Amino acid sequence: LALSLGFTRSRVLWQMRRSLYAPLPRPVLPDGVELRPFRVGVDEDAWLAVNARAFARLPDQGGWSRADLERRIREPWFSSAGFLMAWRAEAAGDRLVGFHWTKVHGGSAVGAAHHHAPIGEVYVVGVDPDERGHGLGRALTLAGLHHLRSLDLSQAMLYVDSENTPAIRLYEALGFARWDTDVLFRR
Repeated sequence: LALSLGFTRSRVLWQMRRSLYAPLPRPVLPDGVELRPFRVGVDEDAWLAVNARAFARLPDQGGWSRADLERRIREPWFSSAGFLMAWRAEAAGDRLVGFHWTKVHGGSAVGAAHHHAPIGEVYVVGVDPDERGHGLGRALTLAGLHHLRSLDLSQAMLYVDSENTPAIRLYEALGFARWDTDVLFRR
């Protein structure tokens, strides 16, 4: 209908899901990298910088301001324990090289906007472009899935741009399958 009215597809997002009961390999971090939970009031600037670099081609994600981040931190679903930060130890101090921000929605959580059983979400995984190609994205995704599993959740889901072939390959290799498709049209 949209196409017949002169609209064009401007973006296609896949929703992918996987069972958290299915086998889940342990994450293997690159040498010199360790995971720590996000520290409110400490890690914001480091996160904003890596997020901007990781998503330079996706301004709706990479263009976040401090206010955008703080608004999410105040959401009832926010959990520092589920916001995993990958730090590389360097002589000048630890440097943030990636992150996996998970989220739980649905169920009886305070402020739950989704009226369904709780489901874990791979909210956003970002890797500094200088660190790509060493397995950090896979390790971060697995670490987040293990965190969601530890919350006794049965399912995990995520959204991914249909043109992000490397991410789709990773998610499929980790047991995710396409569940639904959202299409954004533009006139």
